[in-house]
Order: sequence, then C-alpha cells, then structure tokens
Amino acid sequence: MKLLEGKEITKHFGGLVALQNVDFDVHEGEIVGLIGPNGAGKTTLFNVITGTFPSTSGTIKFEEKNITGLKPYKICKLGIARTFQIPKPFPNMSVYENILAVSIFGCDKDKGTSNVKWDINQILEKFGLADKRETQASNLAVFELRMLEIARALATKPRLLLLDEVMAGLNPKETAQITDITRGLRDDGITILMIEHNMRATMGVSDRVIVLDQGMKIADGNPEKVCKDPQVVEAYLGEAYVED
Repeated sequence: MKLLEGKEITKHFGGLVALQNVDFDVHEGEIVGLIGPNGAGKTTLFNVITGTFPSTSGTIKFEEKNITGLKPYKICKLGIARTFQIPKPFPNMSVYENILAVSIFGCDKDKGTSNVKWDINQILEKFGLADKRETQASNLAVFELRMLEIARALATKPRLLLLDEVMAGLNPKETAQITDITRGLRDDGITILMIEHNMRATMGVSDRVIVLDQGMKIADGNPEKVCKDPQVVEAYLGEAYVED
C-alpha cells in the first residue's frame, strides 16, 4: 500500500527551481533513503511534504488523502512527523517537558494525562534519556540532542517518520545506534523516509533508495541497483564508492 505519494512536485523560489516534476512514493512498512548532492532538493522535498513550504505545483497524498497545501500542524496530526538537520528543541525546557509539549499538542490521540505520562516514560527509556529527563535541552550533547529530536517526533504518534540527516557528525558507535533505532521503529510499524549522507549506513538500512540531483529524480530502486546506476555514480557517489 502506498502510504505517501507525490506527483509532479515542483517548487520554485523566485527564479530558482528547487524541485522539478518529482514523482515519488513510500509504501507502508518501508525504510526509504533519499540521497543526492548538497542542493539537490532533499530537504526542500521534506518541507513540501510537511507543509513548511507550499509546492509551486503537484499533488501529495497521504493514506490516499490529498494533503497538498495543508498547514504543518494539520499534516502532523494526520500522522506525518519529521526531524530537522539542526535539532530544534525548546532550549530552556527540560527533556521531559520537551516531549510532554509535543505529546499534548502534536497529536489528537490519547490525550489523557495517564496515557501521556506513560508514553513519555516509554520514550525516555527507548532513547536512553531517562537519566536526562530533568536536564535542560540546551545542556545536552550532540548525540543526546539527536535522540531528543527523534523522541519528540515519535511523541506525535506518526505512521510516517521523516528523518533529516540524524547521523550527521556522529561517530561509528552512535551511527550504529541510530541505524538499530531506525530498524526498530520500522519493526514497531512506523514507515521511514530518511535523508542521509552516510552512504554505508543508508544503503545498509534502506529497502529502497530515491536519488535527487538538481531538483530532479534521477534514480529509484533497491540500494544495490541504485549505487551502480551510472547517472548516480556521476552525480553523487563517485567511482571510488562503487569500487569499494
């Protein structure tokens, strides 16, 4: 089943064409990697999907419902959550308060106090933040901020989670933890669309990979096929990656 589908998605910023007639889909239960050079349009596509930027043209459907042009909070409450390249917590609030705020205002489900508290405690344990529950977000280390960013997105109870470079700047051990978390989220029934420049991690965890270059889709398929596509090698991966 196609959980998310975009048809002819185009986004202009004045005279700059950031996306041009991009068709894509994400099936329920998939982990889909979205890759491409810097400036290819990856985060712009995330922004269009989540309503941060309205598309210039094209249609986006979620669960077969047209969500084109909806406000971000409405899209979030329908079941699409995202993270940001630069984590965006409330810096002067504790870890617990950050997740609590999202739990209350980010979804329409299970707003009873006892349910919310139970969910938050589960999330804190899942992401290794239980010992940091009273820590102010501005005092967290980089990896802890990434954990909090994913935790806040999960607090909205999404069906589809968009991860934007959550592995950037992490060491190999932390990257492996994120990879395991991503697989675990899929096992829990959450579909994943992820932007990532760590190609080994992306190719290892993704069921399918979509490649953008200069605002256009140039490839879409299983990781092994995509990493050998001549157009992808030329635009992004390079011969050294394929040979290795």
